[in-house]
Amino acid sequence: MRVPKTITVLGAGAAGLVAAYELERRGHRVEVIEASDRVGGRVYTHRFGAGKRAPFAELGAMRVRTDHTRTLHYIAKLGLLSEIREFRTLFSDDNNLLHTGNGGHVRVREAPDVLVSRLDAMLGSHRYRHGTLLFGAWLSACVNAIAPREFRDWPGVSTELLDLVDRIDMEPYSYGSTVDLHAVIADHPHLQPMISHGHDRLLDDVLGETTAALVRLRGGMDALTAALAARVRGPIALGHEVTGLSVRDDGVLVGVRHAGSTTYRHADHVLCTIPFPVLRTMHLDGFDDDKLSVIHETRYWPATKIAFHCREPFWAADGITGGASFTGGLTRQTYYPPVDGDPSLGAVLLVSYTIGPDADEIDRLAPATRYQLIQREVGQMHPRLREPGMILGSASQAWGDHPWNRGAAAIRWSQDAATCQEQQAAAARPQGRLFFAGEHCSSKPAWIEGAIESAIDAVHDIEWYRPALSKQAQ
Repeated sequence: MRVPKTITVLGAGAAGLVAAYELERRGHRVEVIEASDRVGGRVYTHRFGAGKRAPFAELGAMRVRTDHTRTLHYIAKLGLLSEIREFRTLFSDDNNLLHTGNGGHVRVREAPDVLVSRLDAMLGSHRYRHGTLLFGAWLSACVNAIAPREFRDWPGVSTELLDLVDRIDMEPYSYGSTVDLHAVIADHPHLQPMISHGHDRLLDDVLGETTAALVRLRGGMDALTAALAARVRGPIALGHEVTGLSVRDDGVLVGVRHAGSTTYRHADHVLCTIPFPVLRTMHLDGFDDDKLSVIHETRYWPATKIAFHCREPFWAADGITGGASFTGGLTRQTYYPPVDGDPSLGAVLLVSYTIGPDADEIDRLAPATRYQLIQREVGQMHPRLREPGMILGSASQAWGDHPWNRGAAAIRWSQDAATCQEQQAAAARPQGRLFFAGEHCSSKPAWIEGAIESAIDAVHDIEWYRPALSKQAQ
């Protein structure tokens, strides 16, 4: 029979809440410490008004891949299966818009002519089929819309790649004017090395963001973390900032700041889900050099989302029923969320979603300047956004500047698969009775699935942890 343990969980995001829930189910005693004034972490649903019917924007995680079985398991377990809805992604509506690079925009249904002719001109004389060219053209367009600046010349659509694609019947993968890139490469994995050139993780994210196999939760993604928090019986202390960790033989000394004063408490076992960019600013004692190295070297990408509460879903008059457009400029991507609440309360436009240097550049602007810039750029694509009274409110979240995150996700886009696995293992490796979880400790960073995967692994490690006997005891 296993002896119940007492565990202090640092962080009330998806990883911390799943771990707390599972540890309690196994008979352990749990307390959760969270620096911010809410649970959820980077699952953040912002509501423009009170009540469940108010319009909302997902300023954090907004979608789940249908192959992310752990996340779907908890959605079902928490009674949220009936709330699953399709997530319409980039270019998923034929009336979505695509920035052409010369200041103009074309509809997705018109984009193949522009994109294919551009690739055709670049290739010169060739005999590739139209479906092959469409694959290459959409691959380049999606990378340009999603990837940070330093990766936008990747991948080059080479003739070696097109030679392989030309042997594939592309008809089953064509949806309206676009191609399901994710399905093509999933069914034909020999294409992946020709595309990724060592950037396997980046390719997976680009494909994951553009696949049709995405879902969301009606009414907001925070329903998942709220339901998890409601199932945790132990205390969840909000507004308690961890300031330092000292690993000892008999547990962990945790420094906690609350209401202006700092106290130090001894914990038998600690599960730390704090993002590494925040952890490395603290006083850390009793960590080995390899662990300190991965904490300091793990790179996080900034990401910024900006939402406008609009008087009405004016984009519907243009035939847009959902999905997202590539706006270009600093704005990058613009999403058209469905109206889940009361239509009389208006609609939300996720007007800008940026990552990397684009997010940094937007974040450096004063809020008023930031909103004016975004309104001007998106107004070129949607002139009605400039109508007086159309924008009722605004909200933004810059994860790179957020004090309890300092980044949106641990991104390993420049690493090959073996290096990614090594860093994942190093990030998750415990230090005595101090354990680690969070998307940065998983094989699927930047997704809720990764946070849950790491939480389950950490729960297993905590359950089976046995302190080494001293030489005297032996």
